[in-house]
Amino acid sequence: MKITPSNILQHELIGLRTEVEDSSNSDVKGLCGIVVDETRNMLVIEDEQRKEKKIPKAGNIFVFELNGGVRVRIKGDTLVSRPEDRIKKGKKR
Repeated sequence: MKITPSNILQHELIGLRTEVEDSSNSDVKGLCGIVVDETRNMLVIEDEQRKEKKIPKAGNIFVFELNGGVRVRIKGDTLVSRPEDRIKKGKKR
């Protein structure tokens, strides 16, 4: 199934390009890169210098870029759960 803005929460985020649009931590605000790993509470993003940064999901706003250049803004609080559980539930938030 193709990833769309309406079903992104039911898909794997690894491999998607993302940007931390807003954060209480000014060090990560504006960070761009590719999601290389996901845990219950963190996204691991590889930045342009190929360094991996662990970013908490909670309290941040992420913008994911889908195929075709479509950008989707997601509050990190809605992502907090184990990835396999989030995908299995199929809940729309």
